[in-house]
Amino acid sequence: MASAELQGKYQKLAQEYSKLRAQNQVLKKGVVDEQANSAALKEQLKMKDQSLRKLQQEMDSLTFRNLQLAKRVELLQDELALSEPRGKKNKKSGESSSQLSQEQKTVFDEDLQKKIEENERLHIQFFEADEQHKHVEAELRSRLATLETEAAQHQAVVDGLTRKYMETIEKLQNDKAKLEVKSQTLEKEAKECRLRTEECQLQLKNLHEDLSGRLEESLSIINEKVPFNDTKYSQYNALNVPLHNRRHQLKMRDIAGQALAFVQDLVTALLNFHTYTEQRIQIFPVDSAIDTISPLNQKFSQYLHENASYVRPLEEGMLHLFESITEDTVTVLETTVKLKTFSEHLTSYLCFLRKILPYQLKSLEEECESSLCTSALRARNLELSQDMKKMTAVFEKLQTYIALLALPSTEPDGLLRTNYSSVLTNVGAALHGFHDIMKDISKHYSQKATIEHELPTATQKLITTNDCILSSVVALTNGAGKIASFFSNNLDYFIASLSYGPKAASGFISPLSAECMLQYKKKAAAYMKSLRKPLLESVPYEEALANRRILLSSTESREGLAQQVQQSLEKISKLEQEKEHWMLEAQLAKIKLEKENQRIADKLKNTSSGQLVGLARENAAMSNAAGQDEATAKAASEPIQSTSLCRALSKRLALAEKSKEALIEEMKLASQNISRLQDELTTTKRSYEDQLSMMSDHLCSMNETLSKQREEIDTLKMSSKGNSKKNKSR
Repeated sequence: MASAELQGKYQKLAQEYSKLRAQNQVLKKGVVDEQANSAALKEQLKMKDQSLRKLQQEMDSLTFRNLQLAKRVELLQDELALSEPRGKKNKKSGESSSQLSQEQKTVFDEDLQKKIEENERLHIQFFEADEQHKHVEAELRSRLATLETEAAQHQAVVDGLTRKYMETIEKLQNDKAKLEVKSQTLEKEAKECRLRTEECQLQLKNLHEDLSGRLEESLSIINEKVPFNDTKYSQYNALNVPLHNRRHQLKMRDIAGQALAFVQDLVTALLNFHTYTEQRIQIFPVDSAIDTISPLNQKFSQYLHENASYVRPLEEGMLHLFESITEDTVTVLETTVKLKTFSEHLTSYLCFLRKILPYQLKSLEEECESSLCTSALRARNLELSQDMKKMTAVFEKLQTYIALLALPSTEPDGLLRTNYSSVLTNVGAALHGFHDIMKDISKHYSQKATIEHELPTATQKLITTNDCILSSVVALTNGAGKIASFFSNNLDYFIASLSYGPKAASGFISPLSAECMLQYKKKAAAYMKSLRKPLLESVPYEEALANRRILLSSTESREGLAQQVQQSLEKISKLEQEKEHWMLEAQLAKIKLEKENQRIADKLKNTSSGQLVGLARENAAMSNAAGQDEATAKAASEPIQSTSLCRALSKRLALAEKSKEALIEEMKLASQNISRLQDELTTTKRSYEDQLSMMSDHLCSMNETLSKQREEIDTLKMSSKGNSKKNKSR
């Protein structure tokens, strides 16, 4: 095969070489023709140069002849000028000579005129010949230049082809040498492969004989012992209990525990985000303590107040899912029934987000329409509107994919097993998208809060609320990033763990078969455990009683500890609720104190006469409530009335100071209650941890005692066996 490839490659190279050689011959012929044309043109140029030289010589001779004739004409004119005065003197005597000179003059004039015409004609011919020569010379030179250029190009092409031809020849020679070496090595390998093939054929023959013997034996055993083959049909095979993978179960429980912690963080952040958003609606753009907020924001605040009933179930659903994954179960999508509950809670929260989204968008539009809203703040509000839409869309994607993952445990035909990996991949992508959107929300809300803090009408309540919302958004961003990274890191493990199921099958057929398999697994485990129980006769009666007391006490202590843990958990939840209640009370007390301080400051500023009369009336009403006499105050004189007004004002200030001190005391009590609740929470947590540690230590000690008892039982068995052997030998 290698030689055939080598021969085909060599034939291709030979064909290419013949083509290049034919092209080289054609180019050589073209170069020779162009060189001949160039030589002929050079010969023609040489002949034209010779004719031009001849014409130049004739021109020079004619020019010399013309000069001679011009000189002769000048001499004749001079003689004529000299002969005219003499003719006047000797007119009579020289009539005959004058006639003779006149005839000679006419002859000379005619001869001169002919010479001039001939000279003119020769000049014209010379000029035309010179112009024609120049034109021909220019044409020949341009043609010669083009031919020389073409010849140089052809020569370059010939040189390049020659060089390519030589390189091709050298390459072919190198390839030929390499292929010869390769063919030799291939021949050696072929010989070795033949030897190996012979050895493998011998081994195959031996294995075939061995396996045929084993097959006959196995078939005979199967026909005699096995009533039917349950692995042949997938419906029956799905009921077979797979091999228990304890490492897989521990890994899945650890992953579920991490997911529960991340979901708890997300739930806390979502609760804070919705709660502080509700507080912000109450104070911006209109403070509910001063004026009535819009009906839209009232409805929006009412819906946000219900957020805990939608957010808390997410944590509960994840907790139930975590509790359903134990060391004794088989965790695959067909057996995780609690995932359906979590999916339903997520669907409920998604409905809540869809319900509040229009109100949230309209509330942001209402902020944009406010006179306090600047162009930069309006731009941030528009960006936040888009972010809220994207956030709802991401939760829709998550709900869709998690609902698909919950289908195998309820509706086996709802999701094919081949699509599990793609759905899990899309869940990871949706979580990363949620993290990206939360980063955008954090960025845009931080910019929005910065702009609002710079407004002249920004109050301390608005600044504090914005900081709280921003901290909850940052917590949401961090939680989303952690859970997205966690899911991406474990995605390969999730996809690989989908194949964990019955042997020689693609997976569980239906949730019912998975449930039946789990029941069979429990029965098998109980049966194996019963087989591994030691014989009652091998344990002494006193030791069995002691063990029974230890087990009963440990069971009672364990139940008591479990009850204590449950009570501690209930107490912790109650303390957390009280903590939230007292924190809200503290916030309300703080708001009341700020309002009272503002009212007192406004009244102190307004010290005009009309305001004093109003204060007098208010203090008069207060004095009536205290039991003072109103008639004596009306009958007093004008200076006494002015002093009573000042006294009423001072009393009003004193009452305000007392109410301020009372509010401060309430705040102190609230803070003390909060600190007390925090201390109780920490102490309960510590006690819970101490109880758990004591419980674990107690269980460890129990395991040690049980292991010691088993060792003693084994030694007793060995000793009894030794004694029986000795008795038999005796």
